[in-house]
Amino acid sequence: MKTVNEIGRAARTLAGATVVAAVALLAAPAGATDLSGKDVVEGTCAKCHATGLNGAPRIGNAEAWKTRAAQGLESLTQHALLGIRKMPPHGSNFALSDIEIQRAITYMVNQSGGHWTEPISKSELPAERTGEQVVEAQCHKCHEAGLGGAPKIGERSQWAPRLAHGLDALVRSAINGHGGMPARGGMTNLTDSELRHAIIYMYSKNDKTAKAP
Repeated sequence: MKTVNEIGRAARTLAGATVVAAVALLAAPAGATDLSGKDVVEGTCAKCHATGLNGAPRIGNAEAWKTRAAQGLESLTQHALLGIRKMPPHGSNFALSDIEIQRAITYMVNQSGGHWTEPISKSELPAERTGEQVVEAQCHKCHEAGLGGAPKIGERSQWAPRLAHGLDALVRSAINGHGGMPARGGMTNLTDSELRHAIIYMYSKNDKTAKAP
């Protein structure tokens, strides 16, 4: 039979586990989408970083953020997670995930003269872009007017020689870059599949009945 002390310890352990579970649910609610860096900054970080309260580097102060940015994202993330000087852990917002904190740091660095790329979620990958979206974002810069000898969008006669060895060969060529075209058309975050979609779109743009080569 358990003593009163043993029952008390068990109750405290159960209560602690309940609190931990509740915090975990707040940090990662089912089906939630990670906040952007801008959202996190406006909702949490701006309380100090907008004005430089308590010595926090003020957003927009390039000199103040230059030395911080030099430490790299991983180091700054650890500072934010654990707390540093007068900044409490997680900026006192324990509902924020690590990726959301990284995005907030990136946003503040970029608002202060930096050129960092906002990290993507490791658990919720972004949707794949269509061929049309990729072309409108990047490929049209050369392929619209045939700049530098690039085959024009919709001009199947110009694409045919390049497709002589098959679509896979052309995709690999686009991945590596060739001639005046840089690797992945200069859009380094394009996936192989997105490049394939872009090529098919440019080949068949003006032919509604055209199938993938």
